[in-house]
Amino acid sequence: MKRELLRSFIAAIVISLTLNACGTLSTWEAEPPKERIEPDLSNLPQEVESLAGPLTRQGQTPGLIVGLLLPDGSCRFFGYGSTTSGGGETPGPDTLFAVGSLSKGFLGGITATLVQEKRLSWSDTLPALLPPGTPLSSDAARISLEQLATHTSGLPRQPATLRTLAYFVEYLFTGDNFYRHLDRDTVLDYLSDFSAPSDPNPQYSNIGYGILGDVVERRTGQTLDELLAQRITGPLGLPHTGYDPEKLPGYASRAIGHAGDQPKFIRRGEPVPDWRMTGIMRGSAAIYSTARDLLNFAGAHVRKDGSPLSSALAGNLRIRFARPREAAAIAWIADDVGDTRILYQVGLIAGYTSYLAVNETNGTAVVVLQNAFNWDYSLGHKLMLLLATPPKIQSE
Repeated sequence: MKRELLRSFIAAIVISLTLNACGTLSTWEAEPPKERIEPDLSNLPQEVESLAGPLTRQGQTPGLIVGLLLPDGSCRFFGYGSTTSGGGETPGPDTLFAVGSLSKGFLGGITATLVQEKRLSWSDTLPALLPPGTPLSSDAARISLEQLATHTSGLPRQPATLRTLAYFVEYLFTGDNFYRHLDRDTVLDYLSDFSAPSDPNPQYSNIGYGILGDVVERRTGQTLDELLAQRITGPLGLPHTGYDPEKLPGYASRAIGHAGDQPKFIRRGEPVPDWRMTGIMRGSAAIYSTARDLLNFAGAHVRKDGSPLSSALAGNLRIRFARPREAAAIAWIADDVGDTRILYQVGLIAGYTSYLAVNETNGTAVVVLQNAFNWDYSLGHKLMLLLATPPKIQSE
């Protein structure tokens, strides 16, 4: 009982600090805009500039890149600002960014291919997924593979411990990774006395995806790097996407991460340290990628080419959990923005904000990558609305 009270007290402090320092800890990072904008794709560059350009001119982020997958299957890219606050190039479609939690979409894709091959089942529970003898509370033992992948396991974003609190406070002043202590033993030990919350709504969980990555590595005997290359980036032709940025083309000219809304006590626009995730947390947030690769990845979810991979990815868009305010798919969040249903993901990691969304109805997709941490991702939603009912696009 004392341990649970201490944990609750620490969690309250962490949430209080995070709310003050980070803006929001709602189920999915922020509320999408509800207004509808009238689309005019006959003048696409000006339409995008009117939405995206002010973010760099007003100093919200040093630079950003927008990628659009249009209904006719063509892609358009629009870059603004620079890769560093001190200058640099304008971000382009092949500029490398840390994409944070967009990594979960790739892990969800890897997992879907394993389910498709019947090497895993979405109904598998942790006792069957983890090594025999792994200590699990009764609540942890009921967690399924699907629940890990849809953020419906009840697991928190991260364990509420004094060490987490100390590292988080340090992060507010330095930008250093406050997940650096979450190794495999720490994360799995947390499951031994895990108590599920009474609220059944989705609860975003980075450690849940950490466990998911550990499961697929153990089930296959391969690393996430190998699985990503063999099952996703290789077949789809995504040469700029991976867990080790130093090994990717364009690393030397990558977009440098900067302070934005976070870390709270570093001046906006100042460079912040890159994060390196521990082994078990890599699947949750370690990927670097580009606008072109991410747009191609998104397109594979809505492309009906009959391939096993496209079928597996399309299945990840199916709603697995739905309540009036939340709807969860495999790594994707479903929401009605205006009168348009979209599925999207948001990545927030020190120095970067990323957004990826698809519209199954018309086969469109949007990617927005910023090299500053900003809670407001409404630009992506607005661009999705812009593509929702497009008129004929004039050639440049």
